Amino acid sequence: MRKSHPVRRAVLAGAATVSGIVLLLSLKPASDPGSASAAGGAAPPVAAQSPQGGRGAGAGTVTGDAASTQYGPVQVRLTVNGGKITGAEAVQAPKGGQSDQVTANAVPELNRAAVAAGNADIDAVSGATYTSAGYKQSLQSALDQVAAAGSTGQDSGGEGSGGEGAGGGAQGTQTLTGAAAQTQYGPVQVRVTVSGGKITGAETLQAPKGGQSDQVTANAVPELNRAAVAAGNADIDAVSGATYTSAGYKQSLQSALDQAGG
Repeated sequence: MRKSHPVRRAVLAGAATVSGIVLLLSLKPASDPGSASAAGGAAPPVAAQSPQGGRGAGAGTVTGDAASTQYGPVQVRLTVNGGKITGAEAVQAPKGGQSDQVTANAVPELNRAAVAAGNADIDAVSGATYTSAGYKQSLQSALDQVAAAGSTGQDSGGEGSGGEGAGGGAQGTQTLTGAAAQTQYGPVQVRVTVSGGKITGAETLQAPKGGQSDQVTANAVPELNRAAVAAGNADIDAVSGATYTSAGYKQSLQSALDQAGG
């Protein structure tokens, strides 16, 4: 019988040992999420974060009530997504004279603070005490509307699609901003809220200002807003003494309605 060579036996034993180690390593489970993902496995689940308000509300805009201050009204509009403030803007703020500079400095800071805080508990801007107070008041009004909307019927979405419930059935509420219309005295821009195909709110984002235009705008814009809601379209009468502003308002209003197919 042929005897095995000692060197040959050593080589075979070493090869068997290496094969065993490789096999053991290949069976060892991945110890971190990145390894699991790379291997085609599922990474450990991440706990979902509930949106502020806890109702999973969709995205939209809401406008607070105009708050009167010693230097003029302040009105805030919020963009809300999932119950959380994602954007804030002042659609009205004191203007004319020194107020123009105060507003230019304070409003951007207040907008940022509202988004960061997610509520109306924000600090007043130095040098803009009245504007800050009015901003916070209008901001709280907008947040109250968000809270009310979240507690009235947003959970009953099981039969919402295709139904004909309150609010116009499948056609919900839209906020539409018209193109800015240029006039001899400055741009006019209108935003409307449409619910169920009907205008339920109108406001002016831009209007002529400075000098005599301040008084003309203060008189004409509220009347034009009311007329737009009452008429439900852009076929409204011009306000006496505000011919250019009225024409620009109607042009921007029609632009907004065109977006709704109206």
